[in-house]
Amino acid sequence: MIRYRIRELRRVPVGLLRPHPHNWRTHSQSQCAALRSVLHEIGYASALLAYELPDGTLQLIDGHLRADAEPDSVAPVLVLDVSADEAQKILLTHDPLAEMAGVDAEQLARALCEVALRSPAMREMLAVKALRGVCADVALASTVAAEPVIAE
Repeated sequence: MIRYRIRELRRVPVGLLRPHPHNWRTHSQSQCAALRSVLHEIGYASALLAYELPDGTLQLIDGHLRADAEPDSVAPVLVLDVSADEAQKILLTHDPLAEMAGVDAEQLARALCEVALRSPAMREMLAVKALRGVCADVALASTVAAEPVIAE
């Protein structure tokens, strides 16, 4: 049986969140710029992960970049019912699991052609992914739409 570990969803001032001391991820300036663009264009569409320490503060497990990118914001935080050891396991496995996903280049190209990305940082992020060979067709970088595609 799979345990349900989400205790609650809270809206938390980001400045109150404590970074995990074993966070092993680093983030470039371009990644931070792309994330800021996403947050400003779309907003928070997923929650940060944290667990409560004995003193009541929340220790981040996932979402360090989102917290760093907009330190004065209020963010959605899933407070998990996990131990410190379990939190560290989540920290170690959360991103690598996502990175194991494959890419359907045709679906990605179609989505990129149908969506308007106003932010140069978001367009650059997706073009870089295509140029790094994430997609089978390197020409995909040129399909990132700067203006909406109008279906007639």
